[in-house]
Amino acid sequence: MAAQITLVQGDITEQNVDVVVNAANSSLLGGGGVDGAIHRRGGPAILAQCRELRASRYPDGLPTGQAVATTAGKLPARWVIHTVGPVYTESEDRSELLASCYRESLRVAGELGAQTVAFPAVSAGVYGWPLADAARIALTTVLNTPTRVREVRFVLFGAAALNAFSAAQRK
Repeated sequence: MAAQITLVQGDITEQNVDVVVNAANSSLLGGGGVDGAIHRRGGPAILAQCRELRASRYPDGLPTGQAVATTAGKLPARWVIHTVGPVYTESEDRSELLASCYRESLRVAGELGAQTVAFPAVSAGVYGWPLADAARIALTTVLNTPTRVREVRFVLFGAAALNAFSAAQRK
């Protein structure tokens, strides 16, 4: 069964959902954009669990397209699922890796028993993925991924991202 998809413009760190998905870098140790905002707002508990993951399961970092859960710390969510999106390049088609971020995040959310998941536009910020294509891949993947998650909320930072996702949803 497919999840209900909603689109909102806003701050992902303020979403009252079971899971917030973090567009992380492979180090899992924080960064800029969504990643930095989640770590700042969520507090040190998220970083502590990320450090444990690096010391145990992911000594070389979380691979691109994979997903792993931690506490949400002080966020209104219960968990953060960290996923590493691909950096966009015209010389190589990495769209399957981007789709994998959404599939794997939904898989982990299902394992946690999550009903509501908030996603950012993975790879569409500093990783340079064109918004229209990022929106198409995100929406198509979520619609075609069987999940027990009831609601997938795309929380988009800025009107341009919301417009791109709205346009992709209408297609």
